[in-house]
Amino acid sequence: MPLDLGWLEEMRHVNRSALERRVGTLTRRRSIKGDNQAAWLLRAISLMDLTTLSSDDTPERVRRLCAKARNPLRPDLAEALGLGETLIRPAAICVYHPFVATAVEALKGTGIHVAAVSTAFPHGLAPLHTRLAEIIGSVGDGADEIDVVIPRGLVLGARWQELYDEIAAFREACGEAHLKVILGTGDLSTLRNVTLASMVAMMAGADFIKTSTGKESVNATLPVGLAMTRCIRTYRERTGFLIGFKPAGGISTAKASLDWMVLMREELGRRWLEPELFRFGASSLLTDIERQLEHHLTGRYSAAHRHAMG
Repeated sequence: MPLDLGWLEEMRHVNRSALERRVGTLTRRRSIKGDNQAAWLLRAISLMDLTTLSSDDTPERVRRLCAKARNPLRPDLAEALGLGETLIRPAAICVYHPFVATAVEALKGTGIHVAAVSTAFPHGLAPLHTRLAEIIGSVGDGADEIDVVIPRGLVLGARWQELYDEIAAFREACGEAHLKVILGTGDLSTLRNVTLASMVAMMAGADFIKTSTGKESVNATLPVGLAMTRCIRTYRERTGFLIGFKPAGGISTAKASLDWMVLMREELGRRWLEPELFRFGASSLLTDIERQLEHHLTGRYSAAHRHAMG
């Protein structure tokens, strides 16, 4: 849709204390235990973008991560949980551009998506033509999801038209691939900036809005997530379009994943507990979920090395 500056003006006022109170009631009021917790944790696995974004990534590391994605639970745990023929797998593998083709080959036939971080991740400060070429290259290598970053200075300077134009160009470069727009919320200073950047990203064609690169000093937090999900709700009410949400960075425990899922269920509804509309950006979360599921079955916590990532 066209950039609507009047709508942005309507969204300028954000009550941080009210958002923090709401988050507090969500996490205290909901207690998920026993078989219900196990079921929610299995759902959390299916909502993951299993990620490796290290400077020392190699094709072999990516292949190991893809092997883990194909079989995220130890066979004895899957059997004890009674999964039978039910496949529980992450929604996607998320990698740097040089490893897209490796991941596509390793995941062939699984239905697991391949996401590439793009546009000079994590800072987004390369020339626009370079960033667009990176998107086109990743799509050409087989990525069907593109996680782009925005230059945070455009938000801090309230340069909304320029931000809109860049994201719209990213949308066009993606073609049929899904576009996930990373706001870098830890760098945006205020919840008002987070809110306005979220609205501009959705107007410009984002399929998902995403909190963080995982490289900022502050990554995904529940108050920021609540502000962004309320933007998604407002956008749906006015336009009819459903936009996805992806918190990323620092979500490493099963308890944290439950908190985020409760937030989505309470604020946006059951439909946002499907991978088409909700994802976790995670690298170590799967290990803790496996440990929690083993505790559910045996009453004992196992060592993390018994749940290798690959």
